Amino acid sequence: MSEEPTKDVDSLGNIFTVAIAVCLVCSVLVSGAAVALKPQQDENKVLDRKQNVLRAAGLLPADSNTDSQGRGVEELFAQFEVRAVNLDTGEYVDSIDTTTFDPVRAAGDPELSIDLGDGEDIATIGRRENVSLVYLVEGDSGVETLVLPIRGYGLWGTLFGYLALDGDMQTIAGIGFYSHKETPGLGGEVDNPSWKAKWPGTKLMRDGEPALALVKTRSASDSVAAQYEVDALSGATFTNRGVENMVHFWTGDQGFGPYLDKLRTGA
Repeated sequence: MSEEPTKDVDSLGNIFTVAIAVCLVCSVLVSGAAVALKPQQDENKVLDRKQNVLRAAGLLPADSNTDSQGRGVEELFAQFEVRAVNLDTGEYVDSIDTTTFDPVRAAGDPELSIDLGDGEDIATIGRRENVSLVYLVEGDSGVETLVLPIRGYGLWGTLFGYLALDGDMQTIAGIGFYSHKETPGLGGEVDNPSWKAKWPGTKLMRDGEPALALVKTRSASDSVAAQYEVDALSGATFTNRGVENMVHFWTGDQGFGPYLDKLRTGA
């Protein structure tokens, strides 16, 4: 009676079969986890956006999820109305679902954005969305606080943040960045609370044009120029230039300028 040949479990075929089976199982598990966790990830993105808007407006400390009165993110953000704005006309766009619309993603779609020429693209963003979002708090006399999403290139990549304005649409209420690639200790100091604290009260526009300046040496405190100046970050020339340029871009004619003009004039 002849013996059956012993199966070689270490054969190349068996190794490939096991490897493929393991890969299939892992891919199913990873895909399942991604699908199961997506709702939570989406909720976290929304919460993060709300926190960043509130912090730029000075309503939420950088190291806390509640304000000094114990109010949380949802309660504080309930003060804000989120509106979509046509950047060319400055008019509201009511057909946009502001809960799902992503201006940065829209900027990557040629049908929803415009290509910026060299002379226009001072923020170095390449394309600009046709419609963006604004976050506003309204009172009896009109808009009291306005928060604008801003972005622009620094030294190593694009900085993403928010710029808050007081109701006169001329005075900066605060600024904050939630994503950047700047050098820690230099351009990365855009995250430093002490530097961000220098922004509130700074004037934005002069003779109808963005006039904010990040400077190494401040003008005399009683001069007109001093109203438009913020201390530059030490040793971060390209980051300073990038921040200044993005503020000018997003508050100028190519950005939210037409919308800001309407708010200032009550048109």
